[in-house]
Amino acid sequence: MTEQIYALWQRMEQGWALGDGAAFASVFAEDVDFVTVRGEELFGRRAVAAGHSQLFAGPYRDTKLTAEISLIRPLNSEISVVHVTSSIAPAGISTHAQAVVVRREGGWEIAAFHNMIPKGKS
Repeated sequence: MTEQIYALWQRMEQGWALGDGAAFASVFAEDVDFVTVRGEELFGRRAVAAGHSQLFAGPYRDTKLTAEISLIRPLNSEISVVHVTSSIAPAGISTHAQAVVVRREGGWEIAAFHNMIPKGKS
């Protein structure tokens, strides 16, 4: 289970490196609830892909996302809470996210994601 959850963030990093919103968003459930660092609510994988495509075409063009998982807490065999600290270089931005990952027929995916910039870290 742990390896499959780590793989979600590796795929996310790869999509970011490619500047590909759809590849980045591929780790999220079709019906994901996603809260951005600005507190905006995005509903669904398509919205996450579209929002990140705009970021990759603008302020985050040619940046690199590095994610470090600090907690995987299984709630049962099908659901875990995950805490992740990420950095965006060279933008100098650090974020903290809490995610709910679920195992479904196609494997593990992120069903809920709340991302924020910790105070004093922007």
